[in-house]
Amino acid sequence: MVIYLAGEVDEEARLDEMSPRQIVTELDKHVVGQRNAKRAVAIALRNRVRRQKLPPEMAVDVMPKNIIMIGSTGVGKTEIARRLARMSNSPFLKVEASKFTEVGYVGRDVESMIRDLTEISVEMTRQEKSEEVAEKAELNVEERILDLLLPPRRTAVGFYDFDSDTAEETSTEDDTAAQDEQSQRTREKLRTQLRSGKLDNRLVELDVRERNFPVIELAGPQGVEEMGINMKDMLGNLFQGRTKRRKMRVDEAMEYLMQEEEERLIDMDQVARAAIERVENSGIIFLDEIDKIAGRESGHGPDVSREGVQRDILPIVEGTTVNSRYGMVRTDHILFIAAGAFHVSKPSDLIPELQGRFPIRVELESLTIEDFKRILTEPRNALIKQYQAMMDTEGVKIEFTSDAIDSIANFAAQVNQQTEDIGARRLQTIMEKLLEEISFEGPDLEPKQQRIDATYVQNMLSETVKDQDLSRYIL
Repeated sequence: MVIYLAGEVDEEARLDEMSPRQIVTELDKHVVGQRNAKRAVAIALRNRVRRQKLPPEMAVDVMPKNIIMIGSTGVGKTEIARRLARMSNSPFLKVEASKFTEVGYVGRDVESMIRDLTEISVEMTRQEKSEEVAEKAELNVEERILDLLLPPRRTAVGFYDFDSDTAEETSTEDDTAAQDEQSQRTREKLRTQLRSGKLDNRLVELDVRERNFPVIELAGPQGVEEMGINMKDMLGNLFQGRTKRRKMRVDEAMEYLMQEEEERLIDMDQVARAAIERVENSGIIFLDEIDKIAGRESGHGPDVSREGVQRDILPIVEGTTVNSRYGMVRTDHILFIAAGAFHVSKPSDLIPELQGRFPIRVELESLTIEDFKRILTEPRNALIKQYQAMMDTEGVKIEFTSDAIDSIANFAAQVNQQTEDIGARRLQTIMEKLLEEISFEGPDLEPKQQRIDATYVQNMLSETVKDQDLSRYIL
């Protein structure tokens, strides 16, 4: 069973100090049940920490223990992997295996997943660096905006008559000092107004750099490589000096200048190096729909393409070097978590070489009626709480009785059994149908207090669930 809970990992909990048992406890805050799957990923995550503490000559030979999760859709496979990545603050990419095709067929090449993961890592690292320089950048932006609103007063050097009376010269200096003091007071007053947002709508003129550089794609032996290489990268600083004068509001100018200051304060070469190291040592790729490419070569038909995809994925999982726009990325220690329903195929249908690269297999349990009840009510942002909060914005108060929750859970389980089993996602379609009338009436609804009980649920859903052909389209 699976329950999605709000919140992040305890800030005091350091991953390198957490045992597998503590990692499972942390996952329990977000996903309840599926203990076997959580134990497997907890061990895999802990093994990474253990590897980092080994001598370098031994650590290089310790390979990640990749995992295959077997279970129908909606039981929590993706959520477990995603929460695991958040716990470890690791670059995480979810990708469908079925989108890849072997060379010669239409589709993306498998190396693009490593480049995508690298892009995610670069953005994560850049965000962290941005937070480090945020305070300094904000102060710099504030000063630049104040300079636009109140340009610094120019010192009139050379305008004094040094042959004139000394008292007159002293008087001029006093006037200059008074003007400087007045200018400073005005600047501080503007600073206060700027911080309070009172100047957000005032217009300022700003020199804006051109950012729309032409983008090209490189076609290589593996097909179109979505490298994101642009003309600025190729032609150096050719476009660097192109600016134009624009009028914009103060709040827009602050946002633009903040980006400019961050670019100036952050060393992107250092960010790229740190990001690549992060991918290589702690990256996680969730390879969904692995069962869709399971199949052995039969000489003709789609099976040829399926086995071709497996053979293309194999070197990525085994460990290879992929060229990205930020440099070469080694995949030896990236953790791969594959997942699939395996309703038609089975893990043994994968080619032996690929099976061997996923030594850990866990089967996730299907959701029960009791699981549905808990999913509806227990999480901080459970489905029922979401609908109550949304309708509350229009003054409508919705109350769900306990027998209504029982009835909703029963209907969800019944429809999953009669049609396709889509797990917890069935609750969303059930809730939409159940509250369709209330949502449509919205603020015009009378009375404002709406009580949802088992009778109401039966009236709204029974006919749709009875008509199995109709429920296939609606639910």
